[in-house]
Amino acid sequence: MRTYICIDLKSFFASVECVERGLDSMKTNLVVADPTRGKGAICLAVSPHMKELGVKNRCRIFEIPEDIDYITAMPRMKKYIEYSANIYGIYLKYISSEDIHVYSIDEVFMDVTNYLKLYKKSSTDLAITIMEDIYNTYGIRATAGIGSNLYLAKIALDILAKHSPNFIGVLDEDSYKEKLWFHEPLSDFWGIGRGIEARLRRLNIHNMYEISIHDELELFREFGINARLIIDHSKGIEPTTISEIKHYKPKSKSLSTSQILFTDYKMEDAKKVLIEMLDVMYLELVKIEKLTTCISFYVGYSKDIIRPLSISKRIDPTDSFQVLLKILIKEYDLNVSKNHLIRRLGISLSGFIDSGVQLNLFDNNTNNDEKIGNTINNIKDKYGKNYLVRGVSLTDKATAIKRNKLIGGHNAE
Repeated sequence: MRTYICIDLKSFFASVECVERGLDSMKTNLVVADPTRGKGAICLAVSPHMKELGVKNRCRIFEIPEDIDYITAMPRMKKYIEYSANIYGIYLKYISSEDIHVYSIDEVFMDVTNYLKLYKKSSTDLAITIMEDIYNTYGIRATAGIGSNLYLAKIALDILAKHSPNFIGVLDEDSYKEKLWFHEPLSDFWGIGRGIEARLRRLNIHNMYEISIHDELELFREFGINARLIIDHSKGIEPTTISEIKHYKPKSKSLSTSQILFTDYKMEDAKKVLIEMLDVMYLELVKIEKLTTCISFYVGYSKDIIRPLSISKRIDPTDSFQVLLKILIKEYDLNVSKNHLIRRLGISLSGFIDSGVQLNLFDNNTNNDEKIGNTINNIKDKYGKNYLVRGVSLTDKATAIKRNKLIGGHNAE
């Protein structure tokens, strides 16, 4: 039996901001959010002390009770990445990189099976050692889940650790059934969102035990191939290992980008932003030396007044910006509503094949689009993304120049 530890850095962004100010995150009310985006801006993190007061993570600023005094910290993604990288260095003091899977900026999985005898420690003692090292070195508190597979380690972290005196939860398949088979709501479990929870409720399923005894054929009819994962997890089963994750190579790849606009956009203004997003995808396509055979885009309307639009178009293999632009504008003008404001945009390229130019003795074409793309990429890599931009990015309502200064859609520093 293998043993996994899942470590999460407690309210990471907010904790970093508290440490930088010499404050204790367990006693300080602090919110990481960009107030320039208005009262509706999402709080990327709230300090543990604010959570104790009932303020939920990822809430909006206007949802914070008025009687709570708090510090507002602008997001500093470069700073959080720096802390995350340094803390990863602590993990490497104890566990080889081959046995670590970075799940997010503030969360990792570790296969510690072969390290327990080496250190002559229990899994709980090893977790405590690593957590204390993180706190003593960087002032960041952590929580941990320990399990006999990746799923159980994650669930032990998400559901049990927060209620444990040492902030560590421990599960195997037997204790999972004993402690969590009848736990509600189902959306507390890794991999089950509100939508899946609602669909399960329609089948009169309210907890993991009821999934485990439900007719599997009906679950497969409802969820397709994903039913296998739901059924296995209801029994505490997860066969995937960190080694398999690290060696996994997807059969098909795609390039995609999306954004939530700062305000509602008219149809023509949103088109400019979508063109900017296409430029980003085109430059990535050139970088990976592939041709695309499918372009897709997504338009979400303000306040979901009408259903979002999703268009996918099969095309001849190309890595030409002009070809892609012509197709995008044609499909956009034909399908996007001119009478509704737009708030969300997404675009993707997929169906890749290897790049290569068929030589023609009667044609001097040497694939200028690829040469131009490589030149632009080299300039941006050397001098920064905003050193060279398309003209559309200098127009009113364009977002690329501002977004190039962000990391993950948030303030960089």
